[in-house]
Amino acid sequence: MNSSDATPFAALTPDCVLNAIDSLAGAPGELGGGGFRTDGRLLALNSYENRVYQVGMEDGPPLVAKFYRAGRWSDAAILEEHAFVQELAAQELPVVAPLTIAGRTLHAYAGQRFAVFPQRGGRAPELEDSATLEWMGRFIGRIHAIGALRPFRTRPMLDIASFGEEPRDYLLSHHFIPDDLLAAWESVVSQALDGVRRCFERAGKVMSLRLHGDCHVGNVLWTDSGEQRGPHFVDFDDSRMGPAIQDLWMLLSGDRAEMTRQLSDVLTGYRRFYDFDSRELHLVEALRSLRLMHYAAWLARRWDDPAFPHAFPWFNTQRYWQDRILELREQIALMDEEPLCPL
Repeated sequence: MNSSDATPFAALTPDCVLNAIDSLAGAPGELGGGGFRTDGRLLALNSYENRVYQVGMEDGPPLVAKFYRAGRWSDAAILEEHAFVQELAAQELPVVAPLTIAGRTLHAYAGQRFAVFPQRGGRAPELEDSATLEWMGRFIGRIHAIGALRPFRTRPMLDIASFGEEPRDYLLSHHFIPDDLLAAWESVVSQALDGVRRCFERAGKVMSLRLHGDCHVGNVLWTDSGEQRGPHFVDFDDSRMGPAIQDLWMLLSGDRAEMTRQLSDVLTGYRRFYDFDSRELHLVEALRSLRLMHYAAWLARRWDDPAFPHAFPWFNTQRYWQDRILELREQIALMDEEPLCPL
């Protein structure tokens, strides 16, 4: 990895961020001409894959600027994500879509690609509440009803190869696994991937549609009052083609009884707007296993980015890999259990 790959945001100084937004001043857009002049206030928001900032504006409320990591997505893939989110927003779904400025949603300044979004506040949803889960299910059902209308052309598919086999190969080829744990890790990953394949075989041919892709509580903002009351879905950066259950299983936690209740609440809302294929329940633990493998490889790929060792100091320690082996062993057992059966 060369230095520019390891530190893609080294040149993204506060002045660069402000100048990038100021470069849009006077351009026709959703805020009107001249609506993009900053006032010098800048707040870094929690993001590692990309860089995201709340930017104070001279005229109007703050905006959010998202600067994309070089080499991760092509321009076409980013624009396809933007078009999907704008399609959802046009149907009055509670998503935060990029602003169109001078006819574009993706902009460039000093070698950095970025998009600008309206600022939305909120808190994490309370997923232990049945009414909240049903509400979330309704909106995800609406997202999927639109996501099923047409496929992505440039964004990838969530599959075993890209989320399981390729991450395994990357970790092995870059020697992240400690020598004394290598045999155990290779064995448990091989067994886990076999379990994933069996789950997909039991599910059979299920429909793929455009997904949020990373629908966990950190990507949902909940507001308690006003016209915007309820959930707002943000950060479609991981949007891709895949089975509908991918956007549902991350709302489930706890023991089997708790997850059954949660799933029942979510599907009560979901089925009001979109059909759910119950065969996809065979994929819940398989997708969880793939996410665990993909996440470890994601951290490994970014380990030369100085922000990552600072934010994830526990990664790549002996204890970390021991825990991942135990975690995958648990997943192997779970994948052979009967799928959840909503009430």
